[in-house]
Amino acid sequence: MPLGTATPQDPRQRERAFLVGFDVRTRSRSGTKAAITAQATAARDASVTSTGGAPKPDARPSIPEFDAEESLAELRTLAESAGAQVVGEILQRRDRPDPATLIGAGKLEEISGAAASVDADVLLFDHDLSPSQQRNIEKIVQRRIIDRTQLILDIFARHARTREGQLQVELAQLQYMMPRLAGHGVEMSQLGGGIGTRGPGETKLETDRRKIARRMRHLQQQIENVRRIRAQQRQRRESAPVATVALVGYTNAGKSTLFNALTNAGVLSSSKMFATLDPTIRAVELPSKRKVLLSDTVGFIRNLPHTLVSAFRATLEEVQRASLILHVSDASSRLSAEQDVQVEIVLKELEAEKKPRLCVMNKLDLLDGEVADGLIADAARAGSNRVYVSSVEGTGLNTLLERMDTMIEEDRISRVKLSVPQSEGKVLALLEARARIFARKYKDGAVQMEVDAPESVVRRVREWLVKSRA
Repeated sequence: MPLGTATPQDPRQRERAFLVGFDVRTRSRSGTKAAITAQATAARDASVTSTGGAPKPDARPSIPEFDAEESLAELRTLAESAGAQVVGEILQRRDRPDPATLIGAGKLEEISGAAASVDADVLLFDHDLSPSQQRNIEKIVQRRIIDRTQLILDIFARHARTREGQLQVELAQLQYMMPRLAGHGVEMSQLGGGIGTRGPGETKLETDRRKIARRMRHLQQQIENVRRIRAQQRQRRESAPVATVALVGYTNAGKSTLFNALTNAGVLSSSKMFATLDPTIRAVELPSKRKVLLSDTVGFIRNLPHTLVSAFRATLEEVQRASLILHVSDASSRLSAEQDVQVEIVLKELEAEKKPRLCVMNKLDLLDGEVADGLIADAARAGSNRVYVSSVEGTGLNTLLERMDTMIEEDRISRVKLSVPQSEGKVLALLEARARIFARKYKDGAVQMEVDAPESVVRRVREWLVKSRA
């Protein structure tokens, strides 16, 4: 039963959730996590350097990590986004995970009593559980157990609106579910090629496995059809000189609010995590009057399940093919740098970490006025690769559009002089709509103009170009 649905005993109440946090006392930045973080940080700095805004390495502050309390707070937000009512929580610290129950049998008995005292329906673990750990915990607490990955999948399932999004979420859920089917019996399978394929030795487990595998193949085929259609649509878009700009960032960084502020699209923007799953593309006019396509994408999160990255690859291809990535961060969050590193890890998995990038620090309105002014002044210096904005108040949006204009290579702008006959009304209308006019005067039945125009426009008015004298 999905989280947030009413229980049979009381249909008016949301599902009651008890949160279980887990922290390893000896964890440090050494080891695998440090290596991934270092690679991601290096990739971010390389991207900044490639766009002409390299920061001084010795000036970069250390990146704070999520501590156990902050991780548990994020789990609380995830639970509320899933529609659950949080009725209690507990944090367990150990030197190492317990292989059978993650947190140890003694602590589990304590948690079982605490969950019973608040009449919790489900226990949410801020950690991934192996299938055997999940079964062992359920036997002791006699309640449904959901780990972090399953919770995120549940939120995705609630928020998917389009057929494409629903297909991708269902595939990820089945990939998660397959190894968690209880029991054994693979060796007993009686595989055939037609009638009678279910032999006498086949268990219900094997029937379930086969049904799930068949459904997964069907979903993968449908998603592949989606990818093919998207590729055709992208090919048509790329035949015209229109660049695509992709919004990426940690979940709840304000990407959809920024998307609406730039495009007036009316896309759902919510404080709930993963409010946006289905991609939306809208046109935006830059100060040079060039048009670009802005794409809003699903938010990333720490330890984003690999099955989701794989399932949503059709959607995230917009990021891979974008001319420019706008990396949106929450400027008001203490953990914005750590969240940025998590985004870098996903971008690396998508092989998009070397794309030209502009860092957009959002939610400026939540900062103190003097602090905000100082950050804006600092970002305005030559070579800075950051823009500070408030999507809610509209602060900094014009600066953002100007920076996008200078960084996008497609359909470059050039300054030209023209002498267009006044009888060429369509040409003059084109220049009014698609070019920035700096000077204009009328002489001998012609309009003499000096304009900044995209290459696509210059090609259409080439016969009226005024060649400069040597």
